[in-house]
Amino acid sequence: MSNYRPIDSKREEFRKYLERAGVMDALTRALVSLYEEEEKPLNALDYVCTHLAGSSIEFNKAKRELEQCQNQIEMLTQENAELKLKLSEFVPEMILEGKGEETSSPPAEEAEPEPEPDEGIPETPEGEGDPE
Repeated sequence: MSNYRPIDSKREEFRKYLERAGVMDALTRALVSLYEEEEKPLNALDYVCTHLAGSSIEFNKAKRELEQCQNQIEMLTQENAELKLKLSEFVPEMILEGKGEETSSPPAEEAEPEPEPDEGIPETPEGEGDPE
């Protein structure tokens, strides 16, 4: 029977770890809540998982933060749409006003055309000419 002793001590050590971490209390509360339900849920595992997650302070905090962020995203999306609408009202006016003004670039007639490369002579990069 001495062979079973290390396994029992490992189990006891693990049980103490779970108690210190609060896992045993959380599981007990979830199972008691399931036991006290008048109408048992079809999926007991989902019920226990939901109950465990619902009792977590961090989960509730994250859930509230998610709702706040979703609300903020909705508000910013609406504001963005409104600003785009206002901008679309001003942009055409700015374009119409800009047509009457002179531009600083020279007219197309005064610009020098780029020289066209000779069609019969292929272009070679520098240094790749005849090896003389």
